[in-house]
Amino acid sequence: MFLRIITLIGFIAHGECASNYTFSPDFLFGTATSSYQVEGAWNESGKGENNWDYVAHRNPEFVYDASNGDVACDSYHKYEEDIALLKNLGANFYRFSISWSRIFPKGYPYSPNAEGIAYYNNLIDAILAQNITPMLTIYHWDLPQPIQEIGGWANSHIIKLFAEYARVLLENYSDRIKYWITFNEPAQVCNQGYGNILKVPALNMSGIADYICGHNLLKAHAAVYHLFNDTYRTRNNATMGITLSAEWYEPTTAEDEDAADRARQFKIGMYSNPIFSTNGDYPQVMKENIGSRSAAQGFSRSRLPQFTSDEIEYIRGTYDFFGLNHYTTKMINNVPVINNSVLFENDMQSELYRNSSWPMDASRREAIVPWGFRKLLAWIKDTYNNPVIHITENGCPDSGELEDNVRVSYIGSYLEALLEAINEDNVDVRSYAVWSLMDNFEWRFGYIYRYGLHSVNFTDPDLPRRPKSSATFFKNIIATRAVGDYPPLS
Repeated sequence: MFLRIITLIGFIAHGECASNYTFSPDFLFGTATSSYQVEGAWNESGKGENNWDYVAHRNPEFVYDASNGDVACDSYHKYEEDIALLKNLGANFYRFSISWSRIFPKGYPYSPNAEGIAYYNNLIDAILAQNITPMLTIYHWDLPQPIQEIGGWANSHIIKLFAEYARVLLENYSDRIKYWITFNEPAQVCNQGYGNILKVPALNMSGIADYICGHNLLKAHAAVYHLFNDTYRTRNNATMGITLSAEWYEPTTAEDEDAADRARQFKIGMYSNPIFSTNGDYPQVMKENIGSRSAAQGFSRSRLPQFTSDEIEYIRGTYDFFGLNHYTTKMINNVPVINNSVLFENDMQSELYRNSSWPMDASRREAIVPWGFRKLLAWIKDTYNNPVIHITENGCPDSGELEDNVRVSYIGSYLEALLEAINEDNVDVRSYAVWSLMDNFEWRFGYIYRYGLHSVNFTDPDLPRRPKSSATFFKNIIATRAVGDYPPLS
């Protein structure tokens, strides 16, 4: 109970008034999107079928509103209009992703699609023409279906396939890209897609497929980083990192502190520790818990794959920055394992829940907890020797309203927490991106949740974009380098 009271006091102390701090002139503000969520043109100009195309077409009920990304925001044809939105905001950068299936329609690295390469050349040039910096994500969940059919990220052959795909991007775009991201949110790819049914391919093999997926993905990341570092970095004095999703996990009582730390190691450290830690490899608590539980379940070896000493060294240090996607905070209880089921959650031995007293976003999906953002940033700094951090996604959904005052309060309060992390905790954060530039296809949630600074009318064939109140608020922050006033959270 004591910690719950402190948590609530922390929220009151950290929000609802303008910060005395301001952002430096060289701090970068921008927005983010991804290819499948905004491009549309799913089978145009030589693009092949990806795993989301495949599932959404054959099992439309997989998406809660039975929609898909066939057209989405039609950014494939309307990218100049979208860049004009960025220009009007005063954005310093734009984070977007490449569709692997536009570059290699069959997934495999032969005969790259000239029209796909040309599209992204045009996009990059149009962004630069408006004095906006492009930030390129190599993989944001849309895997070519032929590669999914041989096991996707559970097949170790994908490491070389991904590296060859990335090589084509580096060869064509590295003269103009300063910020490269190998993967967006490995936990969503592996834990939700291979270990659960929340994302494609929805294998629901928790405690086995998620670990295999993560193991291959980490090695693929390292392979591309070394390729970049050895051959392409100097073309544009560029940097490369990986973007990890992370919530803050707050213990319910003092007795739950170990459980909260364990959750951080399992949910974040599974992907961050091998890359960013001094020693590399998976967190020790993961190796111990999964190893002992695997033995008790009759496995001849741990369900968590092991890196060789050479692989640990190959992966460790493969970053120039830590890309962070953050949306909310969860409370944690310690949960002793009461059954022998093979599950990630049983390996973690922690239960996540939302504090009912916390303010909620307009769609009632996530809690608004800005102090958790600050705590998370400080934890990354302290745990991984103060890496450069780029906030590559932060935002909350609405239900379609243009007067999105809750999002205004969300952005304002989270940016105040960010300023405190920079100025009081000395966290080295260099940029901040709102998710998202505009309403788009939100994976299994389809078009139910709207995350955009700009509304998109999906019932109008022209898909007109209209700025919401949050766009005006964010534009002012970029112009003044200060948060300013915003409505109180309730």
